[in-house]
Amino acid sequence: MAGGGGTEKDAAPGGGWPPGAPGVLRLPSGLLVRVRGLRRPLPAGPRPEFAVHLLGRRPPAPEWETRWVRWPDFLLPADPSALAAVLGEALARAGAGERVEVACGGGYGRTGTALACLAVLDGLPGGEAVAFVRRHYSPRAVETPWQRRFVGRFGGR
Repeated sequence: MAGGGGTEKDAAPGGGWPPGAPGVLRLPSGLLVRVRGLRRPLPAGPRPEFAVHLLGRRPPAPEWETRWVRWPDFLLPADPSALAAVLGEALARAGAGERVEVACGGGYGRTGTALACLAVLDGLPGGEAVAFVRRHYSPRAVETPWQRRFVGRFGGR
């Protein structure tokens, strides 16, 4: 994951986030998404245009467009097909140059699992996706054995 700052005009064609902005992850294709924990303050810089919120309860609506996926902490999404559809939309929006954010409460388990699934949708084999996210985002990403198994099976959905 890259660090640093940037402005909206510095945005990359592979996604609307400035390269090097706090929390920005480059997917295998080069598309950029921002990741964070919702319990932490919003980072400085441009705001998301679209966000995927992975929480057990519907969060308050922010100023930008969001999709909520019901996903209790340390578990799996309540509706895996809904997750796949929302992540597909997030990937398409990042490809169109929008600033896309993926977030859960802490920013590691559910967020890391969703990032690994995004990497699968982006073309990475399911068996490599968890290692990719742990290497490029955080070693703490994808916290439970069942989340790891979910990613491994995600590509077959």
